[in-house]
Amino acid sequence: QVQLVESGGGLVQPGGSLRLSCTASGIDFSIAAMGWYRQAPGKQREWIATITTAHTTNYLDSVKGRFTISRDNAKNTVYLQMNSLRPEDTAVYYCKGASTPYEYWGQGTQVTVSS
Repeated sequence: QVQLVESGGGLVQPGGSLRLSCTASGIDFSIAAMGWYRQAPGKQREWIATITTAHTTNYLDSVKGRFTISRDNAKNTVYLQMNSLRPEDTAVYYCKGASTPYEYWGQGTQVTVSS
């Protein structure tokens, strides 16, 4: 059984930082491309960042320079370091694992940016 479990969300003031973690089990993490998505209230889920098995990264323009995705294959974990957080970053954040032809999602973790 494949499971992705996110953690690290919470309430943070504008300009603050959070680090999200997503730990996978039941899949060969080393061959899975991993990504982070988010969904704000009343909005569609949007892609934020991806890291491939070769550690190539890509980012949504609005988070470039503020967010960093990384992975530790030894720990089956992908991270999202979020700096300079803004109120518009408030959302439920999800991780996704993709190992063709399958995709797996975590349950999400809430991030709220507010003073």
